[in-house]
Amino acid sequence: MKLMDLYMPLHKMLNKSLAFEGIAPLLLRLYLAPVMIQGGWTKYQNFAGIVDWFGNADYGLGLPFPVVLAFLATAAELVGGIFLVIGFATRWVSIPLMVTMLVAMFSVHWPNGWTAIADASSWMSDGTIMLNEAVMNAPDKLAAAKGILQEHGNYEWLTSSGKFVVLNNGIEFAMTYFIMLLSLFFTGGGKYTSVDYFLAKKLIVQT
Repeated sequence: MKLMDLYMPLHKMLNKSLAFEGIAPLLLRLYLAPVMIQGGWTKYQNFAGIVDWFGNADYGLGLPFPVVLAFLATAAELVGGIFLVIGFATRWVSIPLMVTMLVAMFSVHWPNGWTAIADASSWMSDGTIMLNEAVMNAPDKLAAAKGILQEHGNYEWLTSSGKFVVLNNGIEFAMTYFIMLLSLFFTGGGKYTSVDYFLAKKLIVQT
């Protein structure tokens, strides 16, 4: 059997799968939307605290124009998250959301290295990618915390919903969201699955 005899049926099958190409952007949108909406809603509920944290250089980020930046971050996440749900202006809302993720990465999470959850056994946490001594010392901290809880608390009840971990708060989640948003910037909201697709189709028909 020739290689082409195997290739052509596979190629035709892959071409037919393009009818479902809107599913991937849809899933990205539905994954990101609640994360962004929750982030924006949390900022809205504690807006004064966010402004203070943005502007204070002693215990916060020390950013200029904290009121403006806090408002933009809140609006980007709230409005952008809602737009992502329906796939409206997907490419446009991806831009401020990507900027928000970049600001979070470099102003908040960067000093903590890569991982969100400290795991010194992982090559992503042991200094291979980004050196972070706090992550590398996490097992000792976690063992000490477990010892205290086992001695003075109901450890089985405390761990019934999941194991205790050391929150490292690295750039992992923000970077993941940034990459997902970057993908949406290039693909758009998705064929058949977004308001953008039907608006574009209507505009093309009218012109």
